[in-house]
Amino acid sequence: MRISAGHCRQLGATPENDGVNFAIWARLASRVELLLFTRADDDTPEVIVLSPRLNRTAYYWHIHIEGIPLGQRYAYRIQGPWRPYYGTRFDADKVLLDPYGRSIELGPTYDRWAAARPGSNLAVCAKNRVVDTRDYDWEGDKLPAHSLSRSVIYELHLGGFTKSPSSGVEPALRGTYLGLIEKIPYLQSLGITAVELLPVFQFDPQDAPKGLSNYWGYSPMSFFAPHAQYASGGDPLTEFRDMVKALHRANIEVILDVVYNHTAEGGDDGPIFSFRGIDNEAYYILDSNQKDTNYSGCGNTFNGAHPVVLRMIMDSLHFWRQEMHVDGFRFDLAAILSRDESGMPQANAPTLRTIDTDPRIADIKLIAEAWDAGGLYQVGSLAGARWREWNGQFRDDVRHFLRGDDNAVTPFVERLCGSPDIYHYHHADPEKSINFVTCHDGFTLWDWASYDHKHNDANGEQNRDGCDHNFSWNHGHEGVTEEPHVNALRIRQAKNMMVATLLSVGSPMLLMGDEVLRTQHGNNNGYCQDNETCWMNWQTSTMGQEMFRFMKELIQYRKHLFQRPEQESMPLSLTEILRHSEICWHGVNAAQPDFSPHSHAIAMSALSSETKLALYVLFNAYWEPLTFNLPSPPKGVGGYWRRILDTALPSPHDICTFGMPLEGLTREYLAQPRSSCLFICGADDFY
Repeated sequence: MRISAGHCRQLGATPENDGVNFAIWARLASRVELLLFTRADDDTPEVIVLSPRLNRTAYYWHIHIEGIPLGQRYAYRIQGPWRPYYGTRFDADKVLLDPYGRSIELGPTYDRWAAARPGSNLAVCAKNRVVDTRDYDWEGDKLPAHSLSRSVIYELHLGGFTKSPSSGVEPALRGTYLGLIEKIPYLQSLGITAVELLPVFQFDPQDAPKGLSNYWGYSPMSFFAPHAQYASGGDPLTEFRDMVKALHRANIEVILDVVYNHTAEGGDDGPIFSFRGIDNEAYYILDSNQKDTNYSGCGNTFNGAHPVVLRMIMDSLHFWRQEMHVDGFRFDLAAILSRDESGMPQANAPTLRTIDTDPRIADIKLIAEAWDAGGLYQVGSLAGARWREWNGQFRDDVRHFLRGDDNAVTPFVERLCGSPDIYHYHHADPEKSINFVTCHDGFTLWDWASYDHKHNDANGEQNRDGCDHNFSWNHGHEGVTEEPHVNALRIRQAKNMMVATLLSVGSPMLLMGDEVLRTQHGNNNGYCQDNETCWMNWQTSTMGQEMFRFMKELIQYRKHLFQRPEQESMPLSLTEILRHSEICWHGVNAAQPDFSPHSHAIAMSALSSETKLALYVLFNAYWEPLTFNLPSPPKGVGGYWRRILDTALPSPHDICTFGMPLEGLTREYLAQPRSSCLFICGADDFY
């Protein structure tokens, strides 16, 4: 090997000039060692000591080595002051990952906790591998570029989607990037426009209670390396790109759930495997005693306000957009990125605005979970105009109303209209709202209708973990039952939840498996359940098949019903219809809505002057049937009210197949208890 000074123009391990340039930022380091390994379990690496005179420029250490092959395993050891009371935690014994490394290998002997104990972890450490990210044929790949107003987002766990033997995917591909490709026809048949993947950055599977493994992936070891355990045996970068390319060919976007708010190094007693051993006080927000703050709820808080950390976040976003072709990002606990280096919230956060205004990611979707575990809640007020936000208030208020709670009808109406009480208050667009009633964190749709209480004993925390405020209802029996009337009411309520989600202003997000009534048996915090508890079960029950058909048709109505008369190929989104329509609210009598505390029924009509189409949707959350007097068909529309769906009817009568003729109805309609219905007028123009 021939060694030269190298440069710091690009951080990480960069193949160039018949070799590799290694560069790392380590401003307080007194000594930097580059370790070159021959095997995954190699505990006698070649050690190259970087010269402070030849291999250092300002805060950056760098070296160029000729003859380094692609796939070379490497890592660092860095020396500096161990002064926890000043915020520095250098440990010369610990092997450190490259923050800009594009590939990480966890060998068969990997031990997370060896990096937290005194002494060397050389024999059981994680390692980077040298890769060339330029070597890939995208074959003219193009982003689908769906507008969010026309999007239907499907949150899924990449591993859990195909890991069950019931998936029918061959064993070698189950739970992998390539395994997901085999299920693209299923996603197309459902009608979704985007998949939102739970974290796929390399995470630490050992960051979990003893005997369990980290399943969700909110434990990042890297912000550049795709999770190697989701590869089928080939290069993770290549297999990830193959998946993205295949999804794009199917006109499905790829949104990544990204975690820039904390790392897998945990709290003060956590392991030292990268950032903490490079510059602890720069990478993390520390308190006045120089200990880790915990605004993430995961032990530490990433310091996104620090200029070097912010640049790394931006470099990471650029990498995933430009070299991996993803279509958007959902930022976990995004409110943390509004905190300054001391942890104080900033009203006009520079970090969030930098992301919002960056030209290299101007064409992708930005979605925020606009709160954090430190009590900061910024839904409606997050800095930056492009951000869209998970609307947790939508979930809670829809659950309250459909459960039959008092004082619920007015908040429910606000959620259907795009939460103007939240967004207009902050002078924001109601289309910022990502509407959901379930997500990975909490009950599945079926479990919301089947359990009054969480059942998380399998997580090993004595059922203390997970949210206790689920606003759920078991409908008369806790958990699994063979009682037909209970199950019938549960599936009706599940349909009601989907009607509210898919017929509201904003962008709907659905949870993996809700379309077939997937259950986690009451576990509302499956972060450590990498097993059948959380995996997609492809052996669909009769009720699951019924639910799939209902959701498939409902998605079609949301996406394609509303056509501009002069441009049949350009559908209006439901959001556009409702935003530019004459909207009236009704109770059981037309134009007489009941917003009293004990009201459990509401109806809405909307007339679009552009499409000459009128909608009427009713929700009866009461426990008795109610007769609704429908308003007269609007002038200029004519015809009759025609029913599209009624969740109280048995399948397949619960929803009309999209594109089939609809029967006209009289002015009255008997809505069964706990049901929702949708009618249109002027439909003859569209069939």
